[in-house]
Amino acid sequence: MIVNWDGREYTFERPMLVSRLLEELSISKEGHLVVANSRLVTEDHRLQASDSVRVIRVVSGG
Repeated sequence: MIVNWDGREYTFERPMLVSRLLEELSISKEGHLVVANSRLVTEDHRLQASDSVRVIRVVSGG
């Protein structure tokens, strides 16, 4: 799968859960959203090697 995060592109050859992907990239799950093939996915979603993935930082304020 191809993962776009923070202006960089990463390639992973094997399927994995979203939670595992975030661990591999040292990204906190609380502050980020993951979009696979234009669909928002949860941390228990299994990503496939053919997926196109984007990690988006969540910004909040008050």
